[in-house]
Amino acid sequence: MLQDEILDEALQEFVERNLIVDVLHVLKSGKEATVCCCLGHRSIGGGLVAAKVYRPISRRSFKNDGLYRNGKVILSGRARRALANKSEMGRQIQFGTWVAYEWEAMNHLFEIGADVPRPIARGESAILMEYFGDEQTAAPQLKSVKLAPGEAAEVFHRVIWNMKRMLANNRIHGDLSPFNILWWKGRPVMIDFPQSVDPRENPSSYALLSRDIENVWRYCRKFGDGIGDPWKLAARLWEAFLRAELV
Repeated sequence: MLQDEILDEALQEFVERNLIVDVLHVLKSGKEATVCCCLGHRSIGGGLVAAKVYRPISRRSFKNDGLYRNGKVILSGRARRALANKSEMGRQIQFGTWVAYEWEAMNHLFEIGADVPRPIARGESAILMEYFGDEQTAAPQLKSVKLAPGEAAEVFHRVIWNMKRMLANNRIHGDLSPFNILWWKGRPVMIDFPQSVDPRENPSSYALLSRDIENVWRYCRKFGDGIGDPWKLAARLWEAFLRAELV
């Protein structure tokens, strides 16, 4: 019941702001967020949009949060102490930080031309964004798609192009896998960025980059050859980043 109330409150905010006019159906309900397909208001051009509503603080694990938060600067000493003590205030700050960080990351990545949904609006506990799919079916997760051999290589290289573009602009996804890549009209679309990191600041950046590449490689490798060595690729990208040679 609490989750329903939070969901209704977050979506009602978008209605009151003349961003959506109706909630059509739930696309996905996971451990950290619920994503709904909504009908956009004419103020944003109408059509279908997606609303990602984060679960209440008490029902989210923020698994491995410290790994991703390392390097993110929180100026307030009181806020830092609350986070360290894992108090109620600390969890409120933690929750707000993740929502804000995903919003900022999506805007940054969309602006640099990465294959991500267009961010539309942010609420206190939700983000409104571009929807991929049609009125009957949402774009599937890559994990549920069976690729042809040629497609597998193309998908892998396109995802790597995105990783390279992100790294050149000081961002690593940090949790990329076939579960948070959508497949729509022959191209991959990356989603879910609250845990993304700045490689200039987070000491685990290389490990996270390598894991992202390996996760996508393992999936694509099932459907064909010719997609290279993920560990050598990660090393080359990281070395190019350190030398400021990425564009």
